[in-house]
Amino acid sequence: MDRLKQLKDDIGKEFTDTPSPFMRWLNPVILTVEEGQLEFQYTIRSEWLNPIGNLHGGVTAAIMDDILGATMFSLNEPVFFTTINNVIDYFSIAKNGEKIIAETKIIKRGKQFINAQCEIWNEDKSRLIAKGISNLFKTNIER
Repeated sequence: MDRLKQLKDDIGKEFTDTPSPFMRWLNPVILTVEEGQLEFQYTIRSEWLNPIGNLHGGVTAAIMDDILGATMFSLNEPVFFTTINNVIDYFSIAKNGEKIIAETKIIKRGKQFINAQCEIWNEDKSRLIAKGISNLFKTNIER
């Protein structure tokens, strides 16, 4: 199956054709797709907030981890990748009902390991909310 083509065919739609129940719960809309690069839009919901009403850092980290996993689909590898670490810097807040944009890119692609980046922005990309770097390991688990 050509996952890259499938992702491109779904630009402008909610990303529902995913093996991740968590991603379906996050309900992202696909904005752009290239091999090794994705851009998804999310609408912040009340259950994503911390006690003071801002986007929870754990949800931010989960969004990054999940979209980076989807980025691996764009490589059309026959196996899954698993995250082995995440390093995240938080720069700004986001509130309930706001739209945020998560964009990814691969920094280094080796035979077994991939280093990738994710940035999360406000809707017009005038404010960086968080930036993360992850390393992912190529498993032998087939899709």
